[in-house]
Amino acid sequence: MTPLLANSGMREQRDTETSLESILDQLGRVILGKETQIRLCLACLLARGHLLIEDIPGVGKTTLAHALAKTLGLSFQRIQFTSDLLPADVLGVSIYDRESGSFRFQQGPIFAQLVLADEINRASPKAQSALLEAMEEHQVTLDGRCMPLPEPFFVIATQNPQDQVGTFPLPESQLDRFLMRVHLGYPEAAAERELLRGVDRRDLVAALPTAVDGARFQALQQRVLGIHVAPPLLDYVQALVAFTRNQLGPGHGLSPRAAIGLLRAARAWALIAGRSVVLPEHVQAVLAAIVEHRIRQRDGGANTVARLLEAVPIP
Repeated sequence: MTPLLANSGMREQRDTETSLESILDQLGRVILGKETQIRLCLACLLARGHLLIEDIPGVGKTTLAHALAKTLGLSFQRIQFTSDLLPADVLGVSIYDRESGSFRFQQGPIFAQLVLADEINRASPKAQSALLEAMEEHQVTLDGRCMPLPEPFFVIATQNPQDQVGTFPLPESQLDRFLMRVHLGYPEAAAERELLRGVDRRDLVAALPTAVDGARFQALQQRVLGIHVAPPLLDYVQALVAFTRNQLGPGHGLSPRAAIGLLRAARAWALIAGRSVVLPEHVQAVLAAIVEHRIRQRDGGANTVARLLEAVPIP
């Protein structure tokens, strides 16, 4: 490698590290004491995945989604999912224009770079299904027309625990479209003390600057694809996926989509960790967030992840 190319690569590496540190630092000042969860959320978006945040009300799920949009410089729309929500409330509707004598399409909130589906499991399955095409193909089909969504495009959904009143469980087809599921949980005592004494989180989010613009964030996503994956690491990922299929039976293990997502998320975690190659510990760091929500209804995700890590040897 020539000195010019080497210097260029080192400069790009420093710029990447600076950008990621800036993002993590800003998010950490809003969501206190949740460094691991914040890294998982960032890794999910860097891997071009959709994010499901499941927890009890009041722990900062919506605040985190707002903070991510502001920090990453993404256009933002929030959809409050309720039992009477209709697909048209999400996608948009054609309105007849008397002056022109034709129908005019009025875009719904889905036409944003980051869409917050707040309390997604409080809406009916019909309303939930409005997101399926958008999440998989980054487009919506209405009135026989396919309309592309902005790039990058992410859905961050918040979800209440299934034992709470008025919830509709998400079907497996939709759960599989979420790359990760993250729990925030209660803050530790020191973090909660700072929350009690500090600035209101809503005011703090409103004043957040943009840490990276859209073009820079897309460049970081491209850097994820350049993280090297050695053949033994691919063997490890395949062995993990095969274990879920063998243990849970045909049709109940991780899908090929989940396997691809696991590798992308591990690459994103490696980038955040400042590494140029994926290591087994990077796969293990994101494994639970990718596995548990896909198999929890069948086998208990946490138990399966523990068995995975114990049974599958590291190459």
